[in-house]
Formats: sequence, C-alpha cells, structure tokens
Amino acid sequence: MKYMHLFILLALFTNCSRQQTNNDDEKNTPEHTFKMVNIPSVLTEPAERAAYLVKHYWDEFDFSDTVYIHQPQVTEQAFADYIDILPHTTYTIAAASIKDMLNKAETQPVVFHYFTDLYEKYLYDPNSPFRNDELYIPVLETVLSSSLTEEKIRPAYLLELANKNRVGEKASDFTYMLQNGRMSTLYNTKSDYILLFFYNPGCRSCKEIIEQLNSSLTINYLTDQKKLTILAVYPDEDLQEWKNYLSEIPQTWINSYDKGTHIQDEEIYDLKAIPTLYLLDKEKKVILKDTSFEQLENYLRLQTN
Repeated sequence: MKYMHLFILLALFTNCSRQQTNNDDEKNTPEHTFKMVNIPSVLTEPAERAAYLVKHYWDEFDFSDTVYIHQPQVTEQAFADYIDILPHTTYTIAAASIKDMLNKAETQPVVFHYFTDLYEKYLYDPNSPFRNDELYIPVLETVLSSSLTEEKIRPAYLLELANKNRVGEKASDFTYMLQNGRMSTLYNTKSDYILLFFYNPGCRSCKEIIEQLNSSLTINYLTDQKKLTILAVYPDEDLQEWKNYLSEIPQTWINSYDKGTHIQDEEIYDLKAIPTLYLLDKEKKVILKDTSFEQLENYLRLQTN
C-alpha cells in the first residue's frame, strides 16, 4: 500500500502541475506555468522514481524570472507539491535537493527570499501540517551561508534550536516534579516507548490531544501492556494552575511539573507551540519530533502489527 500510494502521488503531482496554469488572476502578468520533469521509464522502483523527481524537480524552473513570485497558484502550488514528496526519499537526497534549489534561486535575490519565506511557512510554522525541523535544517544552513542574507542572528538561533533533540539522537534529560513533590528525571523513566506531552492547562489544542490519546485503541493497548509511558509535562511557572488541572490528566499517565521552568528558560526543548509531542524509544532516542497525533498513532500502530 505504501508503494501504491507513492505511484499515485507521483501521478497526481504531474496532473496538478499541468492543470494549475488555468487560474491566472494576474491579468497584467504574462501567464506562466510550472513544467514537471519526466521521470525516465527505465526507473520502475518507487524509491528510484521519488529520488529522481526530488533531485530534478526544479530543472525546468527559471529562478531568474520574478513573475513567478506573483503567481502563487503556480509557484506556491508547485512548492507545496515538492514539500509533500520530500519525505518519500532519503534525508540525504532531500537535503541536497533543498540546498541545490536555493543555490539556484540566489541568481535573483527577490526569488531567493520568496522561497526562504515559503520554507519557513511550510516547514517551521507550528500550524503547518508540513512542519519538519529536519528538512528545515538544510534551509537554515543555506540561508546562513548565503551572501544575500544580511541578518543572520535569527536563522542562526533557529538552527541551534532545530539541532536539539534531533530524530535518531538521544533526547535531552530534564528533571520533573510529581504531585506528591517527589522529583524524578526523564532518564529515570523506564519504558519501551516514552511519549513526551508538553501542555498548558486550559489550552484547547492540549485538551483535544488528551482526548485523542485517551480514546486511541493503539495508545491504550500499549499503555496497558506497560510498553508506552506518557509523560505529561507542564513547562510554565504557575504551580497552582497545574494543580487545579490535575484531574484532567488521565491517572495512567505521569503528570509532571517543571519546577524552575528550566525546559523553557534554558531551551532544553524547542517548544515553539503548545502542545508539543515527542516519541522516544527505550534508549531515550527521538523517534518522532514535534509530531502530530495522527503521525504518532500511525507509527505506534505499525509497531503493534
């Protein structure tokens, strides 16, 4: 089913890119198109086809033509399709493609900044369904190395945050306090899987995640089997607010308080938005970073099959 989805996805990209030229609202601007590359027929494996598409996606695009930035129905749609296909190839190929694309865009400063803004919108904005720190890292690295970037403090800061708690690396340890006042640490919390759930009392999105986690058959099965531990962490300073919210957190979870607000003050974790979810393995290595409930449940469901 995974490979079938990829074949369909590639076909949809081709269809969409050819149809999106029909809606040009800029009457005084010449109509432009995005030309999709043709994947060689000799490439039959889905992984090969995805890799080729990612590597050559922008081959026919004229980065020197500023008209494109005024036609989001063409350019941003093509960009969104590109972002959507990146996870279907290896990280090495995806990162190299991103850097190559931005290097080409440097021929025209306004185009370069247009695309770096799109990357931030799609890969960094906490409200974006495409957000992905791993893919945003090569963007930030290219921005910092570019002569077109005048202000480098912010991208350098964002890169520092993105490099913390990366997928495949051990998560940063921290100390937390329980309701009875006892102190413990992340590394002293033993489980096959640990779900870090950073939340705030009264946060509507946090309540929705709590309800989703609490009603998930997969999550409940793994917690009942003692294979998954949910560590809920309140990272702010209002202790009374945390205590007043204790009854809203399921009793089967570990509900903790960051006494001293070290996580936020020392930026141990990048909490660009609340709630934030991290899935760790038993060695405390990050499996999913700043993930969605859907991605979390899908991953854990595969582990139970």
